[in-house]
Amino acid sequence: MPANLQDAKALVIDGNPQSRSIIVGQLREAGVGTIVQCPRLIDARTKLEVGTFDVVISEQYFEREDMTGQELLDDLRRNQMLPFYTVFVMVTSESSYSKVAEAAESALDAYLLKPHTAAGLVERIVQARERKAALRDIFVAIDEERFDEAAALCKQHFEQRKTFWLYAARIGAELMLRIGHLHDAEQLYEAVVEAKTLPWAKLGVARAQIEGGFPQRAVTTLEGLIETDPGYTDAYDIMGRAQFELGNFQSALNTFKRATLLTPSSVNRLLKHGMMAWYAGERDEGVETLDRATRIGLDSKLFDPQALVLIAFARVDNNDHKGLQRCREQMEHYRDRHADNPRPLRLLEVIEALIAIQDYQTARALDDVRRLAKTIHLPSFDFESACNLLALMTRLAMRSIQLYEVDAAVDTMAIRFCTSRALTELLACAATGRQDFINRVRNAHTQILKLTEEAMSLSLKGDPQAAVLKLLEDGEKTLNAKLIESAHLVLQRYHARIPDHVPLLKKAQILRDRYRTTDIHAGLGEQAHTGRAAGGLSLPSGYKPPPKVEGLLASVNTVGA
Repeated sequence: MPANLQDAKALVIDGNPQSRSIIVGQLREAGVGTIVQCPRLIDARTKLEVGTFDVVISEQYFEREDMTGQELLDDLRRNQMLPFYTVFVMVTSESSYSKVAEAAESALDAYLLKPHTAAGLVERIVQARERKAALRDIFVAIDEERFDEAAALCKQHFEQRKTFWLYAARIGAELMLRIGHLHDAEQLYEAVVEAKTLPWAKLGVARAQIEGGFPQRAVTTLEGLIETDPGYTDAYDIMGRAQFELGNFQSALNTFKRATLLTPSSVNRLLKHGMMAWYAGERDEGVETLDRATRIGLDSKLFDPQALVLIAFARVDNNDHKGLQRCREQMEHYRDRHADNPRPLRLLEVIEALIAIQDYQTARALDDVRRLAKTIHLPSFDFESACNLLALMTRLAMRSIQLYEVDAAVDTMAIRFCTSRALTELLACAATGRQDFINRVRNAHTQILKLTEEAMSLSLKGDPQAAVLKLLEDGEKTLNAKLIESAHLVLQRYHARIPDHVPLLKKAQILRDRYRTTDIHAGLGEQAHTGRAAGGLSLPSGYKPPPKVEGLLASVNTVGA
């Protein structure tokens, strides 16, 4: 962060030329070195995604634009598009202030009521920069990846009630969540609630509960929060995720729908809503919402290209040749913009197979599907790949195109990825139209539960090493994350009673690393680079969250409840 405003770079976003020129003049009068102007939010989003600014000043409402300044801020901060040092100032009229202040309390650095003076503008900017400077030690520790130390500094800052103690507590709890200290995070959030009831602290409690494997507790916490603060949109994001992990797809859909009603131009929320609608069986609603997300955000870093694949499946089902070709063109455009990422190419292969199916090029379609099926055992073959391949096989079967090895492929994918009831039903949704495939998926989940119970019974009988050996053997055969993670949990819990603890732990860790069984949920429609969960706090650009796989389905290898 530049020490002087003379060295700072500012972005002014305002659709009114006169209002924009006033702010620019006030910044120049204050000595700001570089000032960039934007009349439209869509242009501002592009500039903020590819460049960095020390100060951003945005009008709240724009004529002839569905998006608001608040929604732009919400998307950018949630997805780690703004560095920590960037000061974001919202300009608003007095009549709308209460709404802006309430919605922006988790991300906004300052607000200005119209009409404002040059002195008022500079004062807000300086105050925000002072807060960032007061917590410098904490963020230096984060930049240097000393996360435990940074969390401890935050807790100390909070307990001693130093300047900006609430903000420090929020940073600390966020760090604790991300480095896996879930109990400590929940305790800190609870302490904030006790000291001063704040929506983000209550939401933090729910986040700690869901990360700890207690989604039902999170739902209970969130119900109370939403009842008292129905406009807190981040609460709906976490509620939807909790309902999704519990397998309550229809409830999750209703929750995500409420979030998009509150923020209709949020790319992330449109993706979550559309994908959840698709997998909950509301295909028309899902396609319409994903289409909107594509129109708004295809060139945004927030966009998830799996949306194009789901739209492509719908185009095939509706025999929409032009629509399917447009999906291919959009995916090729996305691939070209992300040439160093193999995922768009993998998704493009699915769309190419769909085109072959629609054009009745049977031999080519079979070759495409067989080529994808040969990768089922590879570590890179993830849940997203399984859903897309199963959906392709379903389209072949519904058109009476015979793939003799289809049953074995369905069984292999199901036995690998049915780690919870929610993920089992999600995989089953990909086979809509073929009840025999759906039955095979659900039977695989039953089989995994049986294997887990058989192994755990050995542990209960006093032989945890035998339990680990069985779980690792079955895990290596099936590649199922639930079995592999269960082996790791038994090794941790009973390490003193397992003679071969060290070599077994090493073997378990190799499997965990190879097949990414500990991947963190990215959530519906969220990308791997995103750095802020709903309800969380944007950490500085130096913070590197634990690695996770991209996209909606690629990210749910995690063991479920």
